[in-house]
Amino acid sequence: MHKYVIALDQGTTSSRAVLFDEQAQIVAIKSYEFEQIYPQPGWVEHDPAAILNTQTDALREVVRISGVPVESIAAIGITNQRETTLLWDRETGRPLHNAIVWQCRRTAPIVRRLCDEGYEPYIRETTGLIPDAYFSGTKISWLLDHLGLHERAERGEICFGTVDSFLAWNLVSGRPHVTDATNASRTMLYNIRTNDWDDKLLGMLNIPRAILPKVVDSSGVIGMLDPEILGRAIPVAALAGDQHSALFGQGCFEPGMMKNTYGTGCFLLMNTGEMPARSKNGLLTTIAWRIGGKCTYALEGSVFVGGAAIQWLRDEMKLIERASESEVVAKTIPDNGGVYMVPAFTGLGAPYWDMYSRGTIIGLTRGTGRAHIVRAALESIAYQSADLVRAMASDCGRRPEELRVDGGASANQFLMQYQADVLGCRVIRPAVIETTALGAALMAGLAVGVWKDMDDIRRVWKMDLSLTPQMDETQREKAMNGWHKAVKRSMQWAEED
Repeated sequence: MHKYVIALDQGTTSSRAVLFDEQAQIVAIKSYEFEQIYPQPGWVEHDPAAILNTQTDALREVVRISGVPVESIAAIGITNQRETTLLWDRETGRPLHNAIVWQCRRTAPIVRRLCDEGYEPYIRETTGLIPDAYFSGTKISWLLDHLGLHERAERGEICFGTVDSFLAWNLVSGRPHVTDATNASRTMLYNIRTNDWDDKLLGMLNIPRAILPKVVDSSGVIGMLDPEILGRAIPVAALAGDQHSALFGQGCFEPGMMKNTYGTGCFLLMNTGEMPARSKNGLLTTIAWRIGGKCTYALEGSVFVGGAAIQWLRDEMKLIERASESEVVAKTIPDNGGVYMVPAFTGLGAPYWDMYSRGTIIGLTRGTGRAHIVRAALESIAYQSADLVRAMASDCGRRPEELRVDGGASANQFLMQYQADVLGCRVIRPAVIETTALGAALMAGLAVGVWKDMDDIRRVWKMDLSLTPQMDETQREKAMNGWHKAVKRSMQWAEED
């Protein structure tokens, strides 16, 4: 009997389920979008019921449309939008508030307080992170304070979880309260060197240990799928944050290998091996995955607004009808006409880490048209990613020879060529660009024996496209200099008095 593995890929704007065969090829895929909630400027929330319902519906539907017998599904892996924070009642399972999304900036004042009180060096050393509203810790603190939940939290009546933990609780029989090491490492509460929640970090944010999930391996059976969902109990055998899952799905198993995922945001990760690496350029140190109790580490740079800039052009500005149209429009002009867009809608991530930066479009003239704005938005994705690669190259002391790319926007040929141009290195796109889902499937399959080992997994990775730079060094530096001038003008725009 052929074996299949399903990945549940719960993202920022949609929940999808992807069914893979033993050759790691996609057999079927189903996705459902859900509402983005903006209570105030800079605040972003999700309805927990929408997350769960769309993910469950996608799981059921992908099995139905594939025609694959449920008996042939060997395992399910879960990968998720990271840092997004949920609290729910341990007894009833009822969410106590909307999920606070990773993009949300409401906790910036808490971060400022921590830095003013001198906690920044300890946070950097212990967690590998830079204090920022991006991470889960300050979101938990805000929820406990604003909902008046501290006493209940101390009594263990409340569960905290990132999205992987919330899905595991609701989909797996017995309601395990777990998360994996990759998601834990993104909370700003986890010591990535001792592999445990850190009491000093918990104390500085007044968060009781009783609400925290158990930390497990990224690849390993955590329990069985509730048989009411598909009519059969199936091992749920992987949990991993989306970017860590994509690094695994790209086959970046050797130190120095790097990938960039182009989704709502863009996330560059480089495998650094068995020891945490330190960055001098504003990058994060994170756990790439934990398998068999052993951690592999990575350096990471985050672009908060990548593909979301194209969604903005489509949904708010009405400059395009479909995201795919951006490529056609950008190619109608030879260059950006001196127009740069900095899509800092929710601040800037690495290497700037400016919570108060805001979006700007600069260089406008009377001759600027729709195509220039669309092209500038696409180019902004490449520029932000190039900043990350340059910072990473500086940290590791060598220029990269290649960048593996994935995610929805990697299908945009214009963007990928421009990325190769401003990087000055080869850009490689795999045959399966749903690499986030693929990584979760591979981790789950590895846990139950569908794939025997890493060498077995390396054999199923296939290349689809390789692009080399077409821009000379002078053009490259001119383009990047213009970008950096634009970034400077966007910084500290929204800083409070």
